[in-house]
Amino acid sequence: MSTGSRSPLRLGTRKSLMATTQSQGVADALSRLTGHAVELVGVTTQGDVSKALLAQIGGTGVFVNALRDKVLSGEVDFAVHSLKDLPTSETPGIVLAATPARDDARDALCGPAKLADLPRGARIGTGSPRRVAQLRALRPDLEIVPIRGNADTRLRKVADGELDAVVLAHAGLKRIGRLDAVSEVFDPDQMLPAPGQGSLALECRADRDDLRALLGTIDDAPTRRAVTAERTVLAVLEAGCSAPVGTYAAEVDERLHLTATVAAYDGSRQVRLSASGHPDAAEQLGRDLADRLLAQGADQLMGERE
Repeated sequence: MSTGSRSPLRLGTRKSLMATTQSQGVADALSRLTGHAVELVGVTTQGDVSKALLAQIGGTGVFVNALRDKVLSGEVDFAVHSLKDLPTSETPGIVLAATPARDDARDALCGPAKLADLPRGARIGTGSPRRVAQLRALRPDLEIVPIRGNADTRLRKVADGELDAVVLAHAGLKRIGRLDAVSEVFDPDQMLPAPGQGSLALECRADRDDLRALLGTIDDAPTRRAVTAERTVLAVLEAGCSAPVGTYAAEVDERLHLTATVAAYDGSRQVRLSASGHPDAAEQLGRDLADRLLAQGADQLMGERE
């Protein structure tokens, strides 16, 4: 299919290196599969300009709302987000049109050594309560330092000796070509990732049936089922992306396996449960597992902060 005289599709994206890199990957895939030209339109969000920690400025949605406004107004045709940044509640007029094949969902430690080999009292940087809670469960002696900024900014704090290590998403490090900084990749048995981590979300206006079909060409069904299960857990728990909730789902032997944890912020306690079911019942699987977490006191753990 040739592009002919059609206007390029306008893809709204945050302006960071990581965001533009992943958005360009989506643009290239769409052009390859559909013949449509795609141009990137940079958008500044509240999360990009605020220096406050995400939990302090509202957590979920701070990287998303400005992009959604551009989609709704028609200034861009669609937007690409990191799926873990998306609120679980639906936005009127907006539809999740595609979730491309997921990258590695795991968290990575960036420093001079593996977590077990870092000295007692090592300073580890992260802005995620989920990572804080699980790090403290693994190494109660660590000093956890709250940080903001893009991946390069965080890695520089390690290079400059300000921190002993930082924890970042493996997928993001891969997208910006910084896997050289990784000293350890955490297995989900050690640290469960954020719901939807490693996944991208393509959103467009709900009334654009033509565009929904076009974007759907790069939708990956196993990814969509897995992240649906994970995000349903988050939705039922009524927790945002700043809550100490970790989830991971994957299909193995035609079954969808889901594990979730809710951890106390100080790492002293956590509720961790697993379930499996038919991949087509992803949402119900997540709902049932969340109900079991709540029955074991997960809501009390989410409400505890220092």
